[in-house]
Amino acid sequence: MANFKFIDLFCGIGAFHQAMKSLGGECVYACDIDKDCRKTYEKNYGIVPDSDITKVQSEDIPKFDILCAGFPCQSFSKAGNRLGFSDSTKGTLFFDVVRIAKYHMPKYILLENVRNLASHDNGNTWKVIYDTLCKIGYNLQKTPCLFSPHYIGIPQHRERVFIIAVRKDVGDIPEFCFNKNNIVQCSIDSVLQDDSEIENLEHYQLHEEKIEWIELWNKFIRNVRYNSSLPSFPVWGTILRICKTQNLEFDFWTREQWSYEPKWKRDFINRNIELYKQNQQFISKWLDDADKCSLFDGTKMNFEWQAGVDVENPDIWDNIMQIRPSGLRVKPETYFPALVAMNQTSIVGKRKRILTPRECARIQSFPDDFVYDDKEAQAYKQFGNSINVECAKLFAKFMLGDEETRRKYSREVQFPDELISNKLF
Repeated sequence: MANFKFIDLFCGIGAFHQAMKSLGGECVYACDIDKDCRKTYEKNYGIVPDSDITKVQSEDIPKFDILCAGFPCQSFSKAGNRLGFSDSTKGTLFFDVVRIAKYHMPKYILLENVRNLASHDNGNTWKVIYDTLCKIGYNLQKTPCLFSPHYIGIPQHRERVFIIAVRKDVGDIPEFCFNKNNIVQCSIDSVLQDDSEIENLEHYQLHEEKIEWIELWNKFIRNVRYNSSLPSFPVWGTILRICKTQNLEFDFWTREQWSYEPKWKRDFINRNIELYKQNQQFISKWLDDADKCSLFDGTKMNFEWQAGVDVENPDIWDNIMQIRPSGLRVKPETYFPALVAMNQTSIVGKRKRILTPRECARIQSFPDDFVYDDKEAQAYKQFGNSINVECAKLFAKFMLGDEETRRKYSREVQFPDELISNKLF
């Protein structure tokens, strides 16, 4: 299609807009409930989005060829309450998408949502979406497509559901396939700014007390072993401290406050006890040092090493970190964890600083001329809520029938051995 028109529902800061415009599309309508997103959208695209989609009459929306919507995900997200369509404030907004689609009957519909949508409510949520879109006149794949930017070399692990629907009189939609053995190697350096380019660099650099706290955990991971490997489970300082103060001369599970814990938590506690036993001399002294660290308190007494259990000379500063409610999490320097809609941006170990808003924009594949919100907290939130532009573009090209894209993500190309096997037998 050339010179097609699209609408951008729940538009956020315009990831779909970026993708569709790059393919020759013209945005004729946008909406989002978030006033700060609307300001960012207007600043970048010259379009003032409407606010509440539930109050917009379908007939008031201009004619269009493609409906794009990243409808709210909190109802399905693991981070939310997972009420799905029973959530009267967010889950039912999918049916506003249907209401508008049914009135205008665009040729194509492209939707995005969190990974959990695919399995939510034992698959019933997806069945409702599938059956509803089929009923109003669309063809779509029987299973939702799960895809992440790191599959195509963009350094962010962010699996999301993409739903492609094509009006039945326009045509069918071929199967979208991706073989995870074909994941492109990522490099975080592809999105990092040079420190010399960053205004107010000190603002993003770690303070001395945070460096001291991270270095405390660095000393820990360099010296402890669990059955000759690094601990792959959450390390809980409170449990280690109990082990030290009680000198392991007690029956841990006779304590009433622990006896009702779920099995998974009891398992982690047992592993922490065993970790202490295997490293008692070092951990005992390490806890003395930890007590002198001002940040070693609350959740900051917890630690997750997710950078490999067989690393010979582990060093936290060679990796990526996140400070989470569960403590300090360390991941290998391959790709970043998914950006989230909170100011919990990753720490780049080798730079001893957090990601800048511009780097978050690059992680979501927004161009460097994109103007983000002046309020930094809002900018981080908006990028955390956004869709990855390149992923949106890929599925749009597949949906619109781009031959190269459809061939690349066909079963024939992605799983050639499977086809050979079928021919043999």
